[in-house]
Amino acid sequence: MSKPLMAKATAVWLVDNTTLSFAQIADFCGMHELEVQGIADGDVATGVKGFDPVANNQLDPIEITRAQDDPLYRMKLKFNAAAVGEEKRRGPRYTPLSKRQDRPAAILWLVKFHPELSDGAIGKLVGTTKPTIQSIRERTHWNIGQIQPIDPVALGLCKQSELDTAVQAAARKKAAEGTVMSDDERRKLVSTEQSLGMDPAPKVPTGLEVFGDEEKDETSAADFSDADSFFNLPGGQDDDEDEDDRRR
Repeated sequence: MSKPLMAKATAVWLVDNTTLSFAQIADFCGMHELEVQGIADGDVATGVKGFDPVANNQLDPIEITRAQDDPLYRMKLKFNAAAVGEEKRRGPRYTPLSKRQDRPAAILWLVKFHPELSDGAIGKLVGTTKPTIQSIRERTHWNIGQIQPIDPVALGLCKQSELDTAVQAAARKKAAEGTVMSDDERRKLVSTEQSLGMDPAPKVPTGLEVFGDEEKDETSAADFSDADSFFNLPGGQDDDEDEDDRRR
């Protein structure tokens, strides 16, 4: 950790119990200098009880002495081995209240289009729990009839890069387990950029595509092969006989 716990309360204690400058206290507590000045004036953190960083093993007394002797000295937070890694986010992803109602739609989309993703991977992507994912997989969710699958990236629940990473990790896991994947699954396991650059998937030609041109050619030939008979109508012979009778 680079900043002390209870930074504002720590600043209150340093203002009340030391002769440190506002800049030194602000630097140590991760605050603005004017905010520290407001604490000293009584305009900020009114009623906040001071938090002793020395007694709570966050600051060595020698650091305060050095800083009081040298206005340019910046105090360093005491190293605490137990606090290493505390800044790393733990547990499921936090989802804002305004977007929590969209999570079932995102889960249904992931279950439908990326069945290779585990419940844990889906939970990390959209910030949900395994029971919720299971209820949507098994279609026992209370609102399953009204849920429409929507891309979680479009909903703003995760980034496209995070989705691509999760899908590719699932692909590597399947390959390690020796699971055979279909062509459609392989196409889903590539990144968005790669997918956009791929050729369209081959498809089986229909009978119309195979025989359509031949049938068209045969029809055209049949239409024009008997053109003479088309113009030699039966009525034409009677007209010739009537003309001969008039000449006689």
